[in-house]
Amino acid sequence: MSVDPYREIVFDKDGDGPAGQGAELVALARRGVTDLVVFAHGWNNSPSGATRLYSDFFAPFPGLLAPGVEAAYAGVVWPSMMFTDEPVPDFRALVTTLPEKERTIVRLTELVATAPAEEAAFAEFGALLRDLADVDGTGFAGDRAVPDFLLADPVETCAVFTAALTGTVPAAVLGGGLGGLWQGGREALRQAAYYVMKKRAGHVGERGLGPLLAEVARAAPGLRVHLVGHSMGARLVAYGLRGLPGALRPVRSMTLLQGAFSHYAFAARLPHDPGRSGALKDMQLRVRGPVVACHSRHDTALGVLYPLASRAARDSASLTESPARLLARDPRWGAIGWDGVHGVPGAARRTLATVLRDGVPASGCVSVDAADAVRSHSDIRRPELARVVVSAARTGRR
Repeated sequence: MSVDPYREIVFDKDGDGPAGQGAELVALARRGVTDLVVFAHGWNNSPSGATRLYSDFFAPFPGLLAPGVEAAYAGVVWPSMMFTDEPVPDFRALVTTLPEKERTIVRLTELVATAPAEEAAFAEFGALLRDLADVDGTGFAGDRAVPDFLLADPVETCAVFTAALTGTVPAAVLGGGLGGLWQGGREALRQAAYYVMKKRAGHVGERGLGPLLAEVARAAPGLRVHLVGHSMGARLVAYGLRGLPGALRPVRSMTLLQGAFSHYAFAARLPHDPGRSGALKDMQLRVRGPVVACHSRHDTALGVLYPLASRAARDSASLTESPARLLARDPRWGAIGWDGVHGVPGAARRTLATVLRDGVPASGCVSVDAADAVRSHSDIRRPELARVVVSAARTGRR
C-alpha cells in the first residue's frame, strides 16, 4: 500500500462485516488522524485488484495535503465480480459471487459459447437472464427500477446490444441468421449481472457503510470523512448517505468517479415525471461540503451501454442512433458519470482545468468534466483526480 495508515473495510453481500471495523477507525482518530478518505471500488474488481487500485489512487495524496492535516485511508472491499476478456467468457467468478444461481449461470454460459441460431434458444436465454436477476415475466423484482431489456423480446435485446458494440445494424435485423446476435447476448449477460451488482452496491452502502460511518461518528465526532467511489462504488458510497441517521453528518465531501447510476439520482423532481423524485433525493444535504461528480464523454460503458441497459430495448430506432442522439431524445437513462448531475437546481458545472486552478466549490452538487484526463470508464488512476478529491475535502495546500 502506498499510504499509511491504511485500513480495509470489508462487507458481504448483505452489508455485514467483521466485528471491530468501526473501532479500528475510531482508534485512528484517537491517534490524531483528522481526515479519513474512504474509497469504494466498482463492480469489476477482485479484492486484490481493488487493493492495487487504492494503492495507485492514493499514492499522490501525501504530497498534496496541507500542513496540519493528518490523513488516514480506507478501502471498501465488497463482493462484486471479475469477468475475463476471453472470446468465450469465463463466468466462474460470477458463480463464486452468486453461488445460488450456479445452474442458471452454467446454462447461460453454454448458450453464449455455442451461439445457437434457433429462436427458441433466445427465448430460453431471456428467461434465464430474468432468473439470474430475480425478475419475473411481469417485471416484478421488489423495486421499481427493472431495466426493460430484461423484459423485452430477447432477440431484439441481443440485436440492440450487438448494434451498440459493432456500430452497425446486425445482419439478423435485415433478414440474416440469428447466430450473429450472440455478441449482443454476451453483453446482455454482462448487463444482467451488472443489474444484480447495482442492487447489491446500494444495499451494501445503505446497510453496511452508512451504519459503520454512524458508529464512527458517535465515537469520534471530530473525524472528517471524505467518500470516494468509482463506477458502482460511487453508487455504494452515495447510498451510504441513506444509511446515516439524519442528525449525524460526518461526511465532509463526496467524489463520484464515473458514477454508474442515474444523473437524476439527487433530483427532488424528475423532469419527465414531476410526481417522482430521484432515488437519492436530497441526500447531498447530508454532506457538509461538496458532492462532486466527475464525468467523461469518453466513457462508452456509461454513454452507450448504460442507457441501452436502462431503457426499453423495444425501440428499434436505437439500432441506428448515436449515443448522444439517444440521450438527447430520451435523457431519462443518462448516467451521472457520463454527463454529471441533472435535476438539481443550482448545481455547478466546471471543467477539470478550472477546478485544478481554482478549486472545487465549497458546497452543493458540482459536475466536473474530466474528459481531458479520463479516456475510458476505468481510467481513474490519475493524479488530476486525486487533486479533485483533495480540493473537495479542503485538505490541500493553498
